[in-house]
Amino acid sequence: MEIAALAHVDEHTTVVSAEAADVWRSLGEALERSFESGRARGYARLVGCADQTASGPRPLAQGSTFPGFRVALAEPGRELMLVGRHYFSTYALVFRLEEAGDGRTRLRAETRARFPGPGGAVYRLLVIGSGGHALVVGRLLSAVRRRAE
Repeated sequence: MEIAALAHVDEHTTVVSAEAADVWRSLGEALERSFESGRARGYARLVGCADQTASGPRPLAQGSTFPGFRVALAEPGRELMLVGRHYFSTYALVFRLEEAGDGRTRLRAETRARFPGPGGAVYRLLVIGSGGHALVVGRLLSAVRRRAE
């Protein structure tokens, strides 16, 4: 999947009072916890996600999967790129870790996606337009920050 071909949807940022290695570990743990539920698997099945179960190497590495996502790139302490597709969208969620000084790390989450056809337009309205996506990503970043600090 060519990430550059996907439209920029949004970006969320938080600064974590921890070194990048700790933030990286906490990011993996928070993602695993967020997507281990039967609810996540059920949603992945409902919308026809390409990846519907957790599999592959742990901690997360290229090729690892969990409901809705496949790890396309994993550079520990620097960048984690998750990609996925389902009936209504092709998408990427890219986490970037950057030094923020004084033992702190800036964690950015960028979402890129394509929503083809009328079904995609409705899905975008329901997920992005409703603010639901922003809420979920914000909660995920907060969970990473709490775990790392």
